[in-house]
Amino acid sequence: MADKPQSGELFGVPYNFERPSVRRLLSSYWRPDEGMLVEKPFGIGYTLNLANWRSWVVLAVAAVLFWQQRDGGEGGDREEDEPVEVVVD
Repeated sequence: MADKPQSGELFGVPYNFERPSVRRLLSSYWRPDEGMLVEKPFGIGYTLNLANWRSWVVLAVAAVLFWQQRDGGEGGDREEDEPVEVVVD
C-alpha cells in the first residue's frame, strides 16, 4: 500500500501533517513578503501573517469584541438577568 502524502492541497485548501520544527513554526507566522493569510505550519488551512499590518487590525477587532462580550456589553445591566412574570389563563 502506498504512503499517503504528508502535505499538499485538497480542493484548494492546503494541508501539512509533517512534524513541525521550531524554525518552521516561527517562520510561518512572520513572512514580510506575503499577504495577510499564509499556510499553516501544521494542520489544515490558513493562519494570520503577523508581519502584515492587516493581521494586527483583525486581532485588535477580535480582542475588542471578546472584551465587550465578557464585560456584558454597555452599562452592565442586562434585561435577561431580571425575573420575568408569566401569566397563563
